[in-house]
Amino acid sequence: VELTRDKDVLDTWFSSALWPFSTLGWPEQTRDLKRYYPTDVLVTGKDILFFWVARMMMMGLHFMKEVPFHTVYLHGLVTDEKGQKMSKSKGNIIDPLDLIDKYGADALRFTMASIAAQGRQIKLSTQRVEGNRNFATKLWNAVRFCEVNGCRPAPGFDPLACKLTLSKWLVSELTQSAARVSEAVEQFRFNDMANELYSFIWGTYCDWYLEFAKPVLSGDDAQAAAEIRAVTAWSIDRLLHLLHPIMPFITEELYEKFIGGKGLLIRDAWPQLPPSLIDARAQAEIGWLVRLISDIRAVRSEMNVPAGAVLPLVVREANAETKARLDRYSALIKRLARIGAIDAGNGAVPNGSVQIVLDEATFALPLADIIDFAAERARLKKEIGKLDGEIGKIDGKLNNAAFVAKAPPEVVDEQRERREDAVATKQRLGRALQQLAG
Repeated sequence: VELTRDKDVLDTWFSSALWPFSTLGWPEQTRDLKRYYPTDVLVTGKDILFFWVARMMMMGLHFMKEVPFHTVYLHGLVTDEKGQKMSKSKGNIIDPLDLIDKYGADALRFTMASIAAQGRQIKLSTQRVEGNRNFATKLWNAVRFCEVNGCRPAPGFDPLACKLTLSKWLVSELTQSAARVSEAVEQFRFNDMANELYSFIWGTYCDWYLEFAKPVLSGDDAQAAAEIRAVTAWSIDRLLHLLHPIMPFITEELYEKFIGGKGLLIRDAWPQLPPSLIDARAQAEIGWLVRLISDIRAVRSEMNVPAGAVLPLVVREANAETKARLDRYSALIKRLARIGAIDAGNGAVPNGSVQIVLDEATFALPLADIIDFAAERARLKKEIGKLDGEIGKIDGKLNNAAFVAKAPPEVVDEQRERREDAVATKQRLGRALQQLAG
């Protein structure tokens, strides 16, 4: 049979190459074509860079005399949590609709953004999505805290007029965080944007600021409480704006309930926070408080100190500024670090104390009556020994050229990640052992 090629067929990729302008009415000079061509950014996978993207560029230049877009964002291939391509035969397919039904669209969208480093594989796991659902819950509870405590947007509020160190610290931290988020968006580093917002909202805002704000809100100083309410509401408003592109549904819902009748969040302007809002002195003071409480908590955790135990804190070689800070924030230190009496005199450090050096001062936690030092040393040495063995086994694999050459890349990456985790844990336990020895 003599076969004849159909004369009215265009190769698939060449017909797709016409997409940027054919969908807008070309070859007719339509209103849509004039308005929307050229477009701005093309988002696609690197596997079709030559087949599709290059052909769209060529067709655009040929027929429209102008490129169809000025920026191409190449996302990675979505794989399973081990970096393997999803396959029915492997049984490792993750259905996004199932994840949305279970954890919500925002949690999935945030997860994809947080792990979408440019050009890299996207290792998707159910645990990641579940964790970001918990992040959405954290945000919801933070806004609920604002409502319960009467933190409503104050008309005409000026963050530059804040008097309290805590308010100035939050405004400064949010200003710097917003700048990092904006820069990440402009450079298409959506993973950096997501991780910055996660760290700020969960850590700086919820774990620290709200905890520091609680005593002020319930205290007798009405003027201070009013300022904290205003700055808390102002900051939540800005955070909802910043988070909206990667968590649109929950932020829109919270914005409507929290702001009330102001309009849709998606139509509002992106926050512009000038550097003049940054107060370095406030950052240094509250930053010192955060570091001190964090270091005390780390010692308690590493030394297996019972959660309910209230420890004395002995401070030596503190300068006048540190002593003043201890006096101002003693109630917060005692409540958030489970500390009893604070001794900043000139006596000797009690025997059996674990010491923390923070700036010029030494902070000692007497633990002799709380934990068994000998047993704790033995436990730490045993854990470090196990980690040494694990690191040795992983190094044996990674130093084997045949293993690195033949093993799938995702397996090699997994071994490297396991080694990094083991080394970090060993260093943490080593610091704890050194403190006990001291």
